[in-house]
Order: sequence, then C-alpha cells, then structure tokens
Amino acid sequence: MTNYTKDPSAIAALSPEEFRVTQKSGTERPGTGKYLRNKEPGIYVDIVSGEPLFASSDKYESGCGWPSFTKPIEPAHVAEINDVTLGMIRTEVRSKHGDSHLGHVFPDGPRDKGGLRYCINSASLRFVHRDDMQAQGYGDYLDQVEDVT
Repeated sequence: MTNYTKDPSAIAALSPEEFRVTQKSGTERPGTGKYLRNKEPGIYVDIVSGEPLFASSDKYESGCGWPSFTKPIEPAHVAEINDVTLGMIRTEVRSKHGDSHLGHVFPDGPRDKGGLRYCINSASLRFVHRDDMQAQGYGDYLDQVEDVT
C-alpha cells in the first residue's frame, strides 16, 4: 500500500489556480476545467498527494460545468464534510490524505449508478492515462478502468 501524504513539494509546484482551489477551497469557473471534456481511459488522482480518487469509467457528462463522477474509485480516499458557506447546506469532498479541496457531492446523479454526482474541480486533479498507470504505481486499479473512447 502506497503512503499518500500532503506533499510540500507538490504544493509548491501548484499553479496559482490549483493552489487557490486545493488549499483555499476555491472553485474554478464552470466550463473551464482541463478535464471537463477528457474522455481518455485512466484515473484521476489528487494533484497534491497522488492518492487515487476517480476512474474514467465513472465519469459522465452532467451538464454542470465541472467533471462529474458517480463514485470514488477508492472511497476511503474521499472525505465528506458539511459545508454551510454560500447560505446553503452542501457536502464538500476533500482528499483524505492530501486534504485537498476537490469539490462537492450532490444527490442528483444517475439513479442507475447510485444517484450521486461528485462535482470535481479539474484543478485538484492529475489524470493518469491507462497506458501509464502501471508505470506510475496505479496498476492495482487497471481492472476498474474501461476503454471509454
């Protein structure tokens, strides 16, 4: 088992937008995220800790303006926290080990896939293509990644 941690060197390498989103609980503008339209097979990992978060096979087009997923690839890596900012009750999702702000989860996802929509900022993610997963230490997740192209 890999030890995922909040890596200070990874934090130092973040772009200003990635830092604002992951470390200051910011939100990227809708429709602007680099992974919104990504349809390649692979997994999405925390940009700070590298912990696996979501699989491309669980990604879908929700129309909300951010990458959306039906479930985490590794539920133990996603922490859910009550968020009462903006005058409403929402559920924030953060990476468990990296403590990066990822986005929010809503109960309006596809019913046949569990009914959840993980609305995630691209700025909090790094995509690892299926072809690179073994070499980068994510081979254990290959069976969870379908060819979605």
